[in-house]
Amino acid sequence: MNKFQLPKLPYDYAALEPYFDQQTMHIHHQRHHQAYVDNLNKAILGTEVEEAELVDILKAVSKYGYAVRNNAGGHYNHTLYWQTLSPNAKKKPTGRLADEINAAFGSLDELKTKLKEAGLMQFGSGWVWLYVKYNGGLNIAATANQDNPLMDTQIVNRGYPILGIDVWEHAYYLKYQNRRADYLDAFWSVLDWSVVENNYESVITQIS
Repeated sequence: MNKFQLPKLPYDYAALEPYFDQQTMHIHHQRHHQAYVDNLNKAILGTEVEEAELVDILKAVSKYGYAVRNNAGGHYNHTLYWQTLSPNAKKKPTGRLADEINAAFGSLDELKTKLKEAGLMQFGSGWVWLYVKYNGGLNIAATANQDNPLMDTQIVNRGYPILGIDVWEHAYYLKYQNRRADYLDAFWSVLDWSVVENNYESVITQIS
């Protein structure tokens, strides 16, 4: 049996309509994400990381070559992305995460603005992240391709992702064509802040 498996979505492909369309969700999950899983399993077969956990692979990914880097990143990034989306999304953070967002960025609206700016400035394919730095603070980063802040290939923006926005064209092109800005605006209607809060608390517990 393959080490890594495509995770089942906790909602139907049509559940995020009208913001994310059914066809895009199906293709994005069943074809793109599945391809990363399949290619990751092939890339690690017979290697020293064949039984390693995904996070551990990412933290030392510079050792394992481009195929592992791209596909391990693709599997991790998409898994986090699906988990944070919901048709019944909590629209605003509360508690400690809300306080930290206000302290780091001034307001939730300002955080959204900065994430959108980062998404629009990312040339070509990539991701935009809200992540926890090693010192516990929050930061924003954009990464190319399937890279993320966990990877040891990231020189500056290292840490623990708690929210990721896919800005590859396959995430939005069928519905939004070249209007990445419209896709980034729609994202907030299906982002479940309760999941991001849980991600944040898990990271803070881990590093404290």
